[in-house]
Amino acid sequence: GRQLVASKNSGKYVNSPETSVFSKKRILYGFDKAVRAITSDARHEVIVCEGQIDCIRLQTSGFPNAVAGQGTAFTDEHVQMLSKAADLVTLVYDDDAAGHKATIKSARLCLAAGLAVRVVSLPDGDDPDSFARKHTLEEVQEFIDTHEQDFIAFKTDLLLSEAGNDPLKKANLINDIADTIAQIPDPVKRSTYADAAAAKFGIESSILFERTNKTRRAMKEEVMKGEARAERIAQSQD
Repeated sequence: GRQLVASKNSGKYVNSPETSVFSKKRILYGFDKAVRAITSDARHEVIVCEGQIDCIRLQTSGFPNAVAGQGTAFTDEHVQMLSKAADLVTLVYDDDAAGHKATIKSARLCLAAGLAVRVVSLPDGDDPDSFARKHTLEEVQEFIDTHEQDFIAFKTDLLLSEAGNDPLKKANLINDIADTIAQIPDPVKRSTYADAAAAKFGIESSILFERTNKTRRAMKEEVMKGEARAERIAQSQD
C-alpha cells in the first residue's frame, strides 16, 4: 500500500514481506509492459523509479519505458533483467538522502553490468508520480532532457558538496569515485570517466588510474578466491 494522505505516524509505503511466492528481488515492476518500448527506443533507454505508483504514473503519462523496484533495494536480478533489453539506465529517485543512497547503490550495480547510467534529480518534494501529475508529457520530457546527468558526474558533485574544504574528506571521496569507476568493465569507458572525474577534482588522471587499477586487481583476486572455494567444495562432494 501507499500513503495517500501525509502523516508523520506512518511511512510512505507499507510493503508486503519477501516470500517464496512473491520474490520482490526477482520481479521488476512494469518490465513486462516496458520491454518493447525499451528495445524499440533509439538509445535502448529504461527509466527506473523507486515505487510502483511512480511507474504507473510515468507509463500512463507517456513514458512506456518506465519500471520500478518492489519498494525494496534494486538487486542484481533486476539488473540482469534490464541488461537483456537496455543499454542506458536513467534513475529517477527521490532527491533526498535516502534517494541519493539508493541511486548510488543501483547505479553501481548497473555500471558493473556494462550499462550506461544517467540520473535525474526532481525538484524538492517531488517524486515521479507527483511531478508527472503537475506537468504535461512535453514538460516532463524537457525537464529530463535538461537535467539528466551522467552518474559519475552526479556522484562527484554530490560528494564534493558534502566534503567542503576538508582535505581528508576530499581524498576519501576521490578514492570512492575511483572505486566506482573500477566497476565499469569496458577499459575505454573507464579511461573516459577517469579523465572527466580527475578534471573535476583538479588532479592528474594518473592518480585515479592508479587507484582504479588497484581496485580492479582486488576485484579479480576476490573472483579467483571464490572460484577456488567453489572448486574445493565440488571436489569434497565428489
